[in-house]
Amino acid sequence: MEISTENIRNYVDAPVFRAVGKAAADLGVPAYVVGGYVRDCLLNRGTPKDLDFVTVGSGIDLAKQLAANQPNKAKVTVFKNFGTAQVKLFGYDLEFVGARKESYREDSRKPTVENGSLEDDQNRRDFTINALAISLNEANYGELIDPFNGIEDLKNKIIRTPLDPHITFSDDPLRMMRAVRFAAQLNFSIFPETLKAISDSRQRIKIISRERISEELNKTLLAKKPSIGFALMYETKLLHEFFDELVALQGVDEVDGQVHKDNFYHTLKVVDNISENTDNLWLRWAALLHDIGKPVTKKFVEPTGWTFHGHEFVGSKMVPKIFKKLKLPLNEKMKYVQTIVRLSSRPIALIENTVTDSAVRRLLFEAGNDIDDLMFLCDADITTKNKNRKKRYLKNFEIVRRKIQEVEAKDKLRNWQPPIDGETIMKTFDLHPGPEVGAIKIAIREAILEGEVANNYEDALQFMLKVGQKMGLRAN
Repeated sequence: MEISTENIRNYVDAPVFRAVGKAAADLGVPAYVVGGYVRDCLLNRGTPKDLDFVTVGSGIDLAKQLAANQPNKAKVTVFKNFGTAQVKLFGYDLEFVGARKESYREDSRKPTVENGSLEDDQNRRDFTINALAISLNEANYGELIDPFNGIEDLKNKIIRTPLDPHITFSDDPLRMMRAVRFAAQLNFSIFPETLKAISDSRQRIKIISRERISEELNKTLLAKKPSIGFALMYETKLLHEFFDELVALQGVDEVDGQVHKDNFYHTLKVVDNISENTDNLWLRWAALLHDIGKPVTKKFVEPTGWTFHGHEFVGSKMVPKIFKKLKLPLNEKMKYVQTIVRLSSRPIALIENTVTDSAVRRLLFEAGNDIDDLMFLCDADITTKNKNRKKRYLKNFEIVRRKIQEVEAKDKLRNWQPPIDGETIMKTFDLHPGPEVGAIKIAIREAILEGEVANNYEDALQFMLKVGQKMGLRAN
């Protein structure tokens, strides 16, 4: 990878960096921009809106001085417990911290912190590519400070720790998750010694909160190629420490010469496929979990071979448990993932059978506005390397899409509610809430979905009266 440092001074020639440099000079302390901004500029990944600054002194004082120097005095948010401060200025979110050195206890990732030098601060950074700093000081403004040869690691696309990786990961186990996440985001390799240390230190991840783990999982899922991160987590057995349901997908069984595909690596391919077409995090989660019920339902049946009957339903039931365990949101986002997982094989079933109007109506009724995302997943689920077979599958799904459009245009069933509600039924037949009302509602719904009754109030009302008559009810 071509990395040029010739114009690095230009990276910090913007007003925001000049302003920080002036504030540091006013206080008589050195200041540096560090971390992600430096890395991403060198990689030409654009300019991040979050900027991190280190000073050999008080980060809070530097933030206050910067704010005081502005014509309208920008607001400073102080986090005393962490010794940091934030300022929103020039369209950026600026964070300031004093250079420090850290030491850790065995049972905690909360360090004992002391004031330190820039070198101390760079020593505590997670990876060499994140330990780069650019001086904002008048004597050497724009100079790159790279004590761990991070530039070479950027050129060679390598993730490695500045110090002994066993110490780095033991001190802060979340860095193991960050390593695989950066590998996925940047399409970098993890240095062999660093990768081995993840495997050796994986059990330390247990002291990290599930919220922090899930935050890294989400960032990995949002990478251009998420499979890189998940494959690394599996290979190092880091994934085994908190996501055994996904691990259970791996492996191939054979009976009488019949084998099934490896559902773990198939799932990673599906996630990569869908990531080419959507940045929807929760649709990517649905792709990750779409086969999660297969290990539970896997059976070998003569003469059919391997079956996973009902794995979509079982998988959808597993979604809330997984979300709860990983501290993911238990709201409409979880329900959305659950719906996509539950319906993930329905369009395939439509292809294998006759694509009837009634089957499409039921799919539209159950999927609602999620129908388009469901079809995206179906496309992504085609992982065969046989070009002719892939072409045939995609053509079949286009047939289903056209049928969905036809039925929807005619019957308007997306997010459909039956034209007759329970209150109308109770008033018509002088009923109280109970099983009879439910039975009539179900009869109306099924008749409309089967195409026996048109999806409008008048036709549904006449059908309701007939159902009530058969049940021995008298209309008012």
